[in-house]
Amino acid sequence: MTIKTTATTAAAVLFAALVAPASGAWAQDVTPLGTFEAWEAYTYKEDGHKVCYQVSEPKKSEGDYTRRGRTYVMVTHRPANGNTNVVSVIAGYTYKKDSDVSVNIGGHTFTLFTHEDSAWAADSEADRSLVRAMKRGVDMVVKGRSTHDTLTTDTYSLMGFTAAHEAINKACNVDPL
Repeated sequence: MTIKTTATTAAAVLFAALVAPASGAWAQDVTPLGTFEAWEAYTYKEDGHKVCYQVSEPKKSEGDYTRRGRTYVMVTHRPANGNTNVVSVIAGYTYKKDSDVSVNIGGHTFTLFTHEDSAWAADSEADRSLVRAMKRGVDMVVKGRSTHDTLTTDTYSLMGFTAAHEAINKACNVDPL
C-alpha cells in the first residue's frame, strides 16, 4: 500500500471540504488510508464522528461536451448516522432534471436517481447490491445526461475496490457485506 498525491487525492480533499460543516472537518483533517490500484481511501471527523470513504476517477470519459468539472465515484460510511456503503456519483456537470443514471457492472445494470451534479441509489439495499457488484466486477460504466441533454459515459476501473473497501470498513468499524 502506498500513499501518493494524485488527481483523485485532490477530488477527495475537495469532497471533504464540500461536505464538512462549519463545525466539522476541513480538508486538512482528511487522513489517507491508502491507495489501492484505482481507488483511494480516506477518513475524517464530522461533528466529532468518524467518516470513511473511498474514491476513484474514471479511466475513460466520453461525450460531446466542451466543458466538464471533476468526475468521481465514492462509497461512504457514516456509522454514527447509521449510513454505510452509500454510493454516490459526481458528474462534473448538472444532470438533466428528473433523469436517471445507469451503472453497468459485468452485464448487471443499476439505476441511480439524480439531483444537481450527483446521483445515488434509491435505498440502502440498492447501495449494498451495488457495492457487492463493484467487489466482483472489473469495470463499471456510468451513463448520464446533462441539462444540455449531452450523454456522457464514464468507465471506472474496479481494480483495488475491494481492498479500499476493506480499509474503510476497518477504519470505521463497519461489518463487511
